Amino acid sequence: MNIGIVGTGYVGLVSGTCFSEMGINVTCIDIDKKKIDGLNSGIVPIYEPGLEALVKKNVADGRLHFTTSLPDCIADQDAVFIAVGTPPGEDGSADLHYVLDVASTFGKYIKKYTLLITKSTVPVGTAIKVRAAVEKELKKRKADIPFDVASNPEFLKEGAAIKDFMSPDRVVVGVESLKARKIMEKIYRPFQLSNYRIIWMDIMSAEMTKYAANSMLATRISFMNEIARLCEITGADVENVRAGMASDTRIGNKFLFPGCGYGGSCFPKDVKALIRTGAENGYKMRVIQAVEDVNAEQKKIVFQKLQKAFKNKLNGKTIAMWGLAFKPETDDMREAPSIVTANLLVKAGAKVKVYDPIAMPESKRVYLKDIVTYCDNMFDAVKDADALALVTEWKEFRLPNLDKVKKLMRGKIVVDGRDIFVPDEMRAAGFDYYAIGRK
Repeated sequence: MNIGIVGTGYVGLVSGTCFSEMGINVTCIDIDKKKIDGLNSGIVPIYEPGLEALVKKNVADGRLHFTTSLPDCIADQDAVFIAVGTPPGEDGSADLHYVLDVASTFGKYIKKYTLLITKSTVPVGTAIKVRAAVEKELKKRKADIPFDVASNPEFLKEGAAIKDFMSPDRVVVGVESLKARKIMEKIYRPFQLSNYRIIWMDIMSAEMTKYAANSMLATRISFMNEIARLCEITGADVENVRAGMASDTRIGNKFLFPGCGYGGSCFPKDVKALIRTGAENGYKMRVIQAVEDVNAEQKKIVFQKLQKAFKNKLNGKTIAMWGLAFKPETDDMREAPSIVTANLLVKAGAKVKVYDPIAMPESKRVYLKDIVTYCDNMFDAVKDADALALVTEWKEFRLPNLDKVKKLMRGKIVVDGRDIFVPDEMRAAGFDYYAIGRK
């Protein structure tokens, strides 16, 4: 079976690689020639545990291919996945022009029945626009070539994407014809040994499911961050509250950890897009709007705690930051709380020294560039620092040599933006310890 995947970003590259690992002949297409040349040379443009080895293996085995031209390879494909970006516009709506460009190209060049599947995260009703774009091009060609559209949103967690793809909780597929369903069944047949569920539905429901799922998870995070703030005010301990909540089987323990806000490529964008979709349809998404508002404020909390610890006198202070990526096991800094924290500190006159195991090249390239000092390791970052701020909970930060940290630092203030340290241990080690929602 031959499938094409347009877009070699996070979703497209992971999906294409995993499909090829299961024996499907996959061609990944991207207009970025430099990226494609790199992939053909074994250079993977994103960090994801296990991905580079799988890419090299399947390229060597002849099942995974990379090209810049969809027209050149479309005639051989049984199905084409759209996995291009849908960045938020200024009003929060998803920018669909990349998606619709693929649909137009598809319509210009298909020669036989082919299934066009949207894997990009798109608003409800996008499939209608995709079909219209294909039909417009077929009409120009005066070509009566059958095709179908389908929706197959992704639910991958960065840092665990390979495992998620190979052994998913569920696969959501929206189709509108029996032929399209049979093709999707064949594509996912190799994964059925894992006994996962395919959830079949109409296309609009599949499109909505993606936004609803991500927004629900974002809601849990913002809810816990609100509870954590109230715990601090009242004297409760959010760790005890979290444990009590998680023991209720109706609630469970996932996404109940307070911190300095969510980031990444999905939650911020999808929450904004769902708010915008509601507005476009005359409905105000009040809960989801509150989720976004709380998160925007929560990203300032590490700075606010440092500001309080130094009695609003941050000018001239040196602050060490552990972590830049929005979460561990990725180099993704999109919407990361570290960006807000660093910029607020610099604006307040502080010098910021940072260390992240993976994300520093990405930070230098796009996000913080030269406004911070990049350090070779976690201990280099804390040397002569007046305070330490933990922003990303990488494993190597979880049980540091506290005696060494204390000796290297000039000050003794630690702000734990992810609640990974034990308060009593930190205080016993001689630190002035500030956490999120802890006593």
